[in-house]
Amino acid sequence: MAFIAKKDRVKERFSLLLLDLEEHYFEQHTAYNLTNISPEADRRTSGSLKICSKSVIFEADDAKEPIIKIPLKDCSGISALEEAVLNPFIQSKPPCILIETKQIYLIKEENAVAPYKCERGERKVSFQLETSRLTEDVVQMLLQLHRASCLDKLGDQTAMIAAILQSRLARTCFDKNSFQDVTERPRMECVAEMVSPLVTNAGHVCITDRSLYFQPLNGYPDSVVQIGLHSVRRIYKRRHGLRPLGLEVFCTENDLRSDIYLKFYSTKERDELYYYIATFLENHIAEHTAESYMLQWQRGHISNYQYLLHLNNLADRSVNDLSQYPVFPWVISDYSSAQLDLLNPASFRDLSKPIGALNTERLERLLERYRDMPEPRFMYGSHYSSPGYVLFYLVRVAPEHMLCLQNGRFDHADRMFNRYLHTHTHTHTHTHYLETFVCDDVHFEYSVGETWKNCLEGGTDFKELIPEFYSSDSSFLKNLLALNLGRRQGGGRVECVELPPWASDPDDFLQKMRLALESQFVSEHLHEWIDLIFGFKQKGSDAVASHNVFHPLTYEGGVDCDSIEDPDQKIAMLTQILEFGQTPRQLFITPHPQRISPRFNSLSAAASLSSCDLSPVSPSMDSFEDLTEESKKMAWSNMDKLEAQSCHKIHKEAVTGIAVTRSGDSIFSTSQDSTLKMFSKENGLQRSVSFSNMALSSCLMLPDEEIVVCSSWDNNVYFYSIAYGRRQETLMGHDDAVSHICWRDDRLYSASWDSTVKIWKCVAADVSKNRRTGFEPLAEFEHEAGETQWVLH
Repeated sequence: MAFIAKKDRVKERFSLLLLDLEEHYFEQHTAYNLTNISPEADRRTSGSLKICSKSVIFEADDAKEPIIKIPLKDCSGISALEEAVLNPFIQSKPPCILIETKQIYLIKEENAVAPYKCERGERKVSFQLETSRLTEDVVQMLLQLHRASCLDKLGDQTAMIAAILQSRLARTCFDKNSFQDVTERPRMECVAEMVSPLVTNAGHVCITDRSLYFQPLNGYPDSVVQIGLHSVRRIYKRRHGLRPLGLEVFCTENDLRSDIYLKFYSTKERDELYYYIATFLENHIAEHTAESYMLQWQRGHISNYQYLLHLNNLADRSVNDLSQYPVFPWVISDYSSAQLDLLNPASFRDLSKPIGALNTERLERLLERYRDMPEPRFMYGSHYSSPGYVLFYLVRVAPEHMLCLQNGRFDHADRMFNRYLHTHTHTHTHTHYLETFVCDDVHFEYSVGETWKNCLEGGTDFKELIPEFYSSDSSFLKNLLALNLGRRQGGGRVECVELPPWASDPDDFLQKMRLALESQFVSEHLHEWIDLIFGFKQKGSDAVASHNVFHPLTYEGGVDCDSIEDPDQKIAMLTQILEFGQTPRQLFITPHPQRISPRFNSLSAAASLSSCDLSPVSPSMDSFEDLTEESKKMAWSNMDKLEAQSCHKIHKEAVTGIAVTRSGDSIFSTSQDSTLKMFSKENGLQRSVSFSNMALSSCLMLPDEEIVVCSSWDNNVYFYSIAYGRRQETLMGHDDAVSHICWRDDRLYSASWDSTVKIWKCVAADVSKNRRTGFEPLAEFEHEAGETQWVLH
């Protein structure tokens, strides 16, 4: 899974997921537990004592021992005392920390991921620090945090803990001994939080002329995170909790997994860091626009899956933020047939309607309530994407995330993979509550089909899917971790997900789901679903007419949390925004055009279910329709005589042009990913340059090998200086995308989708020497229906 595979820490038992939501981890100390938790336990247990904003956690060195979590709000006393006070028959030893509490949680007994065990009742727990001189400081810290936890109002608790955190951040700074190179020069330093699913970790950010650093205040999970600026491929401003505070950095071409997600305390600091990175990087890839991806998708150059990933990315959806996880549509409606017919429109869901409007009877009940509701009105009391829904699908591969979200519990076995049980009862807003997702009087079979059925019929279930349903990793459908997820009402254990009859196994299920997503039917109607989720039907009167109105708190601009003065009300709003789910940022304000020329092979009943190549631009024999049968045979018969010298994947999307130096040492290539890249046989990839948000269609090298010329879908031709490492000239002379260029005798020939070929006079030496050059048009060749015409200038 995208966020789980980020870093393998299987051997670590402690993680920030053991903390409560919005809790901070401050520091840890090597310590000994002096209290018997079980009769078999050794009286003196070595381990690590972790001080958190709402709890104390002790992790024993022995992996079989449970992790002990003591909520500070349940403590009746915290003090430092000599061990002799506990046992007067032994000599005085270093002081220990005595905690009197009403309950403790035992986690990961026998190192197994399972629901937390809660032991209630008055008890005393004592710890001894290895560095005894720190005992008093730790006790004072715990007393301060205990006072914050016992405040009556949640807003006051949060404010006091935030003050403690900011005080600790202010007393520390980034350790410049962590620089990778002593010659690095710092450019900017500030405080921020590193974001991962359900947790944030405060620390210091430092950017130099070479690297971006993040140093966690607590040194967890690493003492410092370092990202070389030259390795950065994409950076995105993000909204976090509907506020413009986030920044996500990608160092690979992976569409889902980023290298770091930071949340700043002010938009100004976020923007300063963003612009520094964006302007500093020579190889920074400019952000694509939704319109540029739309054009590529329309013409069949990227698949439906790729297009949806791009739109999610542009709409602030990130796998690091479960309240804004990438959202994908249900496309199949048939989960009962023995065979899946992808040529039958009845096999597919109506993509022009939101999930809540697919069932007419249910919609009528919702509309009746909507008409009687005071302003602000909404049709659906739950969202189509939320942290609970994401983990509902991924609980088998992310069990600790589910336990974190649900206060140490899994969902009821009869609701697993069908309905998410929220841990709160009713979440109140200004006027009325957001609905919870509980239905105790109904029991569901544990299957994909019943999940779809409940999305059609359930009173509060309107969830869409996540990208994992169209990927190649089927682990989230299997109980590979042998988790004890409980027993259903009939007595059967909850194990792997029950699949539709037309799927032979989880891998086959995902393959058919992906084939359905790339099918002719979905390609012709996907723009209708995009209008609902990312487009003009997301808000306003068009949303009302489309029955696509969700709670105001899910929309950007629905509430200004910074203007709320009551701290309790402000915290409640932020909590609702993070837990309830958020509507993507609106990308289109006009109707999304339909896909006009999808380039994929038509599906047959047999081929569609056995194909392994899901790319819409995969070559087929149709590409050779202009060859004779004899030439086809000759071409294929000589393929085995070609010997590959080397192979390098340097572009994310299709390569459109290539130019090679006479020595063969350097290769320049253009791609539909909008980049010009320079590859050296000796040193590998050396440069990556983006001129615009649109695809580059071809490239060539001028005779002196100092200038590379590129054509683009943005109607322009760009001249790139190899020596200076920058764009030298831009030729704007076409009314549509430039499809091809060539050079001969100081003349540039450019062909365009505007049906013209133009000839330009240009002296190569002038361009190479950075002289101001006027491109003189010599002639224009125009293609028209049934005739061609030369126009001389």
